[in-house]
Amino acid sequence: MDKKDAISTESNTAKKQKNTFSGNVGYILAVAGSAVGLGNIWRFPYLAAKYGGGIFLLVYLILMLTFGYAMIISETAIGRMTGKSPVGAFSAFGSKKWLKFGGGINAVVPMLILPYYSVIGGWVVRYVAEYLRGNAAEAAEDEFFGSFISNSFVAEICFVVFVFAAFLVIIAGVKNGIEAVSKVVMPMLVILAVITAVYSVTRPGALEGVKYFLVPNFRDFSIMTVVAAMGQMFYSLSLAMGILITYGSYLKKESDIEQNTTRVEWFDTGIAILAGLMIIPAVFAFTGGDIKTLKAGPSLMFITLPKVFDSMGLGNIIGNVFFLMVLFAALTSAISLFETCTATIAEELGFSRVVSSLIVLCVSLILGTASVFGYGIWSFVRIFGMQILDFFDFLTNSVMMPVSAFFVCILIIRVIGFDGVAKEVKLSSKFRRQPMYYIVTKYIAPFFLMIILASSIASALGFITI
Repeated sequence: MDKKDAISTESNTAKKQKNTFSGNVGYILAVAGSAVGLGNIWRFPYLAAKYGGGIFLLVYLILMLTFGYAMIISETAIGRMTGKSPVGAFSAFGSKKWLKFGGGINAVVPMLILPYYSVIGGWVVRYVAEYLRGNAAEAAEDEFFGSFISNSFVAEICFVVFVFAAFLVIIAGVKNGIEAVSKVVMPMLVILAVITAVYSVTRPGALEGVKYFLVPNFRDFSIMTVVAAMGQMFYSLSLAMGILITYGSYLKKESDIEQNTTRVEWFDTGIAILAGLMIIPAVFAFTGGDIKTLKAGPSLMFITLPKVFDSMGLGNIIGNVFFLMVLFAALTSAISLFETCTATIAEELGFSRVVSSLIVLCVSLILGTASVFGYGIWSFVRIFGMQILDFFDFLTNSVMMPVSAFFVCILIIRVIGFDGVAKEVKLSSKFRRQPMYYIVTKYIAPFFLMIILASSIASALGFITI
């Protein structure tokens, strides 16, 4: 029996001793829930607006169908092959230091993202509460958002509510927690997204925004369009966070990896396109086509959109629908981050699921509170000129995730081999895109990952503008 067969046998034994998804539907909705988050709802629309609308969308679709596909297949196959979360998955192939580092960085990324992501989730909780109370006009005021996040006490309460909601789902387990919540929340999210998008595109003046978003204009293309679309793809598809390795370890051998990957690709992209149709046409109608307003980043969702909703006549109703949808999206992504951290601690330290999740909760509360205070009583604290939350965002998304994905590629190229991945995938799939997978993983992915890393660091240091 060779090493890969031994790993496969160990994987089957491990799966009998741990939770698994009940089937393809539960897995797809859970992974889609992980992928569909704040990155889709506000980050995708403002990047699309900044980098040419339709041309950005076209580049994103091409990258998603090639680069994104290859990374999802790789991480899912590694997880199912080993039956372990990131650290254990990499260690299953040897004890070399670079393997331990590769697994370690895949495990650390979600632990650093979860706290500050939950802080932003807490902001969404506050807006849901305000719209449920009928305070659409107050939420649309210029000073509302800034006043809220600078009030450390109120912001901390909202953050704690959000992170505890994710914690409760995690201790319920994979089937009864993650899968059960995903099966309810994801269909609701789609329905709410469609309702909001239809309402948005039917506003007077909104069709110009639809045209800008969906029709490519090649004059707006630049190399930064590719870099920005690539970075968004990582953020949106939950790549290089250890999530897909962990979820892959819960996947049964008969589950069709390639078919599941294709469904996740289109589900995630569909929500991103709906988000664009929700936001870009509405802001076009509200501002008369002011692109600068669309490039506002976080303030687009928390400052500009409440103004747009308030001006629509049904501001309170549409605001309720929109922010409830955002809350669902944020929660499903936070759950996947929480689960990855919990699984790693349980496997590596031998703790029970409940104890492991409590450790993750404590770490999240400590680091998340630092991010909350960074906008309030600790606003004077700067790390490389960035506020605490912004620093964690830069460190994970711009530095650690490209490095993490690079190590996944090296693991495939140098250790597992393309035949090893193909063997795992073909246990349940036809692997129709195998030739493209080989080219992307061996040649294109490592090169572009280094480009993303270099450009992100150069941007942070002020050498270029992304």
